Amino acid sequence: MAEKTQMRQIARPFVANGPSGVSIRDRLKDLTPQDEKVLRAVGEHMGRLASRDLARRCVHGREHSTDTWAERKRELTADSTARWAGAVTKATHDQWGLSRRAQHQHLQSLDAGIRTIRHRLSLPVGEKGSRGKPGGYRSKHEWFHKTRRLAILENRYEQVRADHESGRVSVVRGTRRLLTQRHNLVAADRTEVQWRAEWEAARHFLTADGESGKRYGNETIRVTPDGRISIRLPAPLAYLANAGHGRYVLTAKVAFPHRGDEWLDRIEANRAVAYRIHRDARRGRWYLDASWTRKGLPVVPMDTLRSGGVVGVDTNADHLAAWRLDTHGNPVGAPRRFDYDMSGTATRRDAQLRHALTRLLHWVKAYGVRAIAIEDLDFTNSKTRERHGRRKRFRQLISSIPAGRLRARLLSMCAETGIGVIAVDPAYTSRWGTQHWQKPLSRSKRLVSRHQAASVAIGRRALGHRIRRRTEPPRTHQSDGRGHRTVQARTGTRRREEHRPRVVGPRTRSTGTGRGPNAVNQDAQDRSGRPAECGFWQQGSLPLSL
Repeated sequence: MAEKTQMRQIARPFVANGPSGVSIRDRLKDLTPQDEKVLRAVGEHMGRLASRDLARRCVHGREHSTDTWAERKRELTADSTARWAGAVTKATHDQWGLSRRAQHQHLQSLDAGIRTIRHRLSLPVGEKGSRGKPGGYRSKHEWFHKTRRLAILENRYEQVRADHESGRVSVVRGTRRLLTQRHNLVAADRTEVQWRAEWEAARHFLTADGESGKRYGNETIRVTPDGRISIRLPAPLAYLANAGHGRYVLTAKVAFPHRGDEWLDRIEANRAVAYRIHRDARRGRWYLDASWTRKGLPVVPMDTLRSGGVVGVDTNADHLAAWRLDTHGNPVGAPRRFDYDMSGTATRRDAQLRHALTRLLHWVKAYGVRAIAIEDLDFTNSKTRERHGRRKRFRQLISSIPAGRLRARLLSMCAETGIGVIAVDPAYTSRWGTQHWQKPLSRSKRLVSRHQAASVAIGRRALGHRIRRRTEPPRTHQSDGRGHRTVQARTGTRRREEHRPRVVGPRTRSTGTGRGPNAVNQDAQDRSGRPAECGFWQQGSLPLSL
């Protein structure tokens, strides 16, 4: 007898936290040549200081302390201002920390690949896998090449581990994408002049942190309620000032059409607002970003979100499959499909995803549902070639699913519409949804896909119900034609999926030996016309999940 596969433990659903910050953007229009000259000069000057400070921070590595931080800030203050120096050191520390976390994840990925290859090399050639573990390699040729790849991964692992233990990281100011693009401009369809303009624009530093209690929430880059922008120039560039106290006032104004009222309330109350000025070299445009943190957001309890049912959403590479469920876990209405195309540039992909989520939220609000159920997906360990071997198309499919981008975009959009997000464990949702819901929900004129069935499974798990569907009641006059009706017990009752136990004694209407305690209770019998049966089973064949 084959050994039964051990199922992993399924985590409880939880309410996903909304975004902790807000960022808005507006274009700086009608800039004069002098304005652009000043912005370029300040960006290049502060960019050089940021590059120098990042190099020093990488040298300190794990020996970094508050004393070294203060020393770096004092050196930067002499060539700028105290607030400019504080913004540079904070950005440098955040960038080093991000690279440090990425290095740790890379180390874990290498370790997982090494363990997988070692396991497969230890098995005979051609042996099949079992219990979720991969088997041996299919040929001696593949086995030989994997031994060489194992040596490469082990060597790379030792190098990364040595860097991680010493605190040494690899950081590129200006993005690594542009750095590697410089060596192959033909493939990137860029000239050296175009690449140089993008590289310099990416290395500019025009970021100022907000400060509560100061005028309009920021002393370095100040934006007035009427949209006028002024910049506190660094000390070496003070001669470019056109206003008092070493400030330069731009001719362009901003209005912030999105969230402008919220931004206006903050600056009028002198609350902290951080600003960032950057240039899009390809379009030749300047932009201003305003951002601030949100504190004290209300937390909606899980029971409140479940009170009106949920909408289960299954994330796929090219569409979202959604189905509305009532509080008992029954699918209501027809499923919906929201398509998007993840090809093209990053801007186009983001627009496609945003458009699909907008249509989803409009559909959810039309029915008054207060929560969306979605899987808590993480493909970090599933994209490696060692885990799936030659299944290149499957690895490409997993990589094309925008799990992280969709989760971030969905949380930010739901926070504005007042809709909660319930994250569930993705284990077995597609398998069990197909097994228990695809066939019963299909009709002659509507075939339910496995993704739509998975959305039902996701919604039921978010509601706290089991995914398994209960057996339908008899479709003939009484239970004698199709057998006994299944037990309609509560969710926590054990063995509730089994049939009603047989009552000992003669099955007659007369009083006999072994008559059950509920024999005279019409609500406990498999007879037509009982109160619990009227109104629901006559409407359709959907199962009762209470």
